Amino acid sequence: MVECHLAKVDVDGSNPFARSIFFSERRHSQVAKAAVCKTVIPRFKSGCRLQIVKGAAIFGLPLFFMAFRPGAWMDPAAEITFRNPTVPEKDHYQPFNPKYRCMEVDMKIQVRKGSLAEHETEAAVATYFEGETGLEGPAALLDERSGGLIGEIIRFGDFTGRTNQISVIYTRGGGPVKRIVMVGLGKRADFTLERLRGAYAKAAQQIRSLNIGEFSSALHFRGIDLPLERMAEGVVEGVLLGLYRFLPFKTVDLEPTNHEIAGFTLLESDDAAYKAIRAGAKTAEIIAAAVSFARDIVSTPSNEMTPTDLANEARESAKGKNIRCTVLDAGQMKELGMNALLGVARGSQAPPQLIILEYRGGKKSSPVIALVGKGITFDSGGISIKPSEKMDQMKTDMAGGAAVIAAVRAAAELGLPLNLVGIVPATENLPGGNAYKPGDILTSLSGRTIEVVTTDAEGRLILADALTYAGRYKPAAIIDLATLTGACIVALGDHVIGMMGTDDELKQEIREAADLTGEKVWELPLWEEYHELIKGDVADYKNSGGRAGGAITAAAFLSKFTGDTPWVHLDIAGPAWLTKEKPYIPKGASGVGVRLLVQFLRNWYLIGKK
Repeated sequence: MVECHLAKVDVDGSNPFARSIFFSERRHSQVAKAAVCKTVIPRFKSGCRLQIVKGAAIFGLPLFFMAFRPGAWMDPAAEITFRNPTVPEKDHYQPFNPKYRCMEVDMKIQVRKGSLAEHETEAAVATYFEGETGLEGPAALLDERSGGLIGEIIRFGDFTGRTNQISVIYTRGGGPVKRIVMVGLGKRADFTLERLRGAYAKAAQQIRSLNIGEFSSALHFRGIDLPLERMAEGVVEGVLLGLYRFLPFKTVDLEPTNHEIAGFTLLESDDAAYKAIRAGAKTAEIIAAAVSFARDIVSTPSNEMTPTDLANEARESAKGKNIRCTVLDAGQMKELGMNALLGVARGSQAPPQLIILEYRGGKKSSPVIALVGKGITFDSGGISIKPSEKMDQMKTDMAGGAAVIAAVRAAAELGLPLNLVGIVPATENLPGGNAYKPGDILTSLSGRTIEVVTTDAEGRLILADALTYAGRYKPAAIIDLATLTGACIVALGDHVIGMMGTDDELKQEIREAADLTGEKVWELPLWEEYHELIKGDVADYKNSGGRAGGAITAAAFLSKFTGDTPWVHLDIAGPAWLTKEKPYIPKGASGVGVRLLVQFLRNWYLIGKK
């Protein structure tokens, strides 16, 4: 037995002794490191105690035993007891933030007055439109300062400015800028905010691959009819979202991917332009953090993101903001009569939760906008079980709920002057001895009865009760988001949100928001013929209208629970989880819907709908 060594571990993992425990492969057992990272860190949200005890050795390899005890929800730190500790001479790994939200990019965004060409920086990003002769703005100044290096690679044809093309130029002491990173924007006539986001995302990724700690840029887009504030917002969104990665469960092969960029600076000399850029950058930071939050909780495996965990994330997101978070448990839902939601929850041992987030940023007399998000934290299909292929991705069936929680958070941080309620029905859909079955009839909160044709059409059941509950706020509009149907993916593919609804004006406002955020929406018809398909044989409605027009009949079902309130349904089944990365969207959870909702809310206020 040897003497114990105690160490305090800060939430950001800055304590060097703690970092040696968690991340040093050279000094400590890989088995212990993996166990700590996989078992303890994901639960290491605040006050807890971990004991790692070095035991006997087998074949020369030490054995480690761990004891983990949750502590009080108090000081965000932990005590660690480790026997025979040794601090390595050099730590090769980044500190680990033990919260799920740790993957939000921790980068300092600055807007400063000055010239990019005269600013001391590791890398300066400059843009160039394809097919144009001559350089302009910051690129021209950088070219002059570097002795014509940019013009040279353009003349030689090494850099043409095609969309997202990157060229890195080393100035070799030609001024305070060490590297110039040229990024192509494609043809000027085809320029969009979406293209700008993608270009800066690719530039930031290239800079990270060079192990550079910070970089800078300046905005100059002659002849582009977009507000400077909006373009600054697009640039910062592209950088932050493009650098996002989800790594909290990785314990091996971390060294090549551990580097993160510490800072990004935008330079501007003009006072009015400086203020506009600063405002846009601040807005983008808030929105990008909300998208990253949504990506994190969608990416988190379902054993670590149960309905209770999702409710706790909602509570955490409300702290310190003008948001009231209420969570109803199964007993409270039973008293209300939310039997459609409770029916879906019966097969799981994880208790269901109804998450309600209320943000009051407008006048008391102002109407409420209701956002409703599907929160199935894992969907096996229930008794009507899904095929095993891609079932692992069913942890993402709460992407709509994640988007709603993130959008309410962003609205509060932006201080939008409106009233908002976000409602997320959260449960698992699993088979079991107590699970609901095909043929069952459920009486919903609205009093209407539902015949269960398939237990794999569970999302519309929990949304039926949530939409009815939203109606109690007498909202001016209801928007729901859900990974609702595979039929929508068949119809529109992986990149488009299916939109259906009862109010043309509300749908148009969603389209306008989508045009700004680059999140594509496409309307599907909601004609009366489709409503006939969900009429029940022995109950009021049935929860599936069959394979034909599946996305539309699902929306037709939901419409029965929205009353006369203007309502739009957004089926995000396709773009919620990507199998191939895009410039500023990684493979996996995309965070789709967050920026769309926030932009809709910003527009709602600006057009005077208070």
